[in-house]
Amino acid sequence: MGLLEFFNEAGANLFGRGKNEAEEIQKLLEANFSGKITNLKVEFQDGVVKLYGTCDSQATKEKAILLAGNVKGVKGVDDAYLSTPVAEVKQEVEFYVVKPGDTLSKIAKQYLGDANKYPAIFEANREVIRDPNLIYPGQKLRIPR
Repeated sequence: MGLLEFFNEAGANLFGRGKNEAEEIQKLLEANFSGKITNLKVEFQDGVVKLYGTCDSQATKEKAILLAGNVKGVKGVDDAYLSTPVAEVKQEVEFYVVKPGDTLSKIAKQYLGDANKYPAIFEANREVIRDPNLIYPGQKLRIPR
């Protein structure tokens, strides 16, 4: 994918005075993807996160990118050095940026044709969304195929 851009004024506020941004993002990813990303290394410079390591699947890679990018102060995630198993067939993924007034039901209606299919979007973004009723403008989500 390369560099995926994010709205750096939205998202979880991990960074505080005296905190190392790369370390905070690495802790977040390790807590959410324990055993799913090997040799994880995170760099942070000028609002861009660089991810290194090997993911157990394409879905893990996409979720890691979203989790790192949906942090306040992050304007982009470079995944060029975050790999997946060679044998895995890569599927095209669609990303969606939440707009004011959006709900998972509204997004499901638009992309999946049925508002009642919102749990599919929730499950595809479980590491990013803790509560299906709490999404915010600027947040980037995976849309399942």
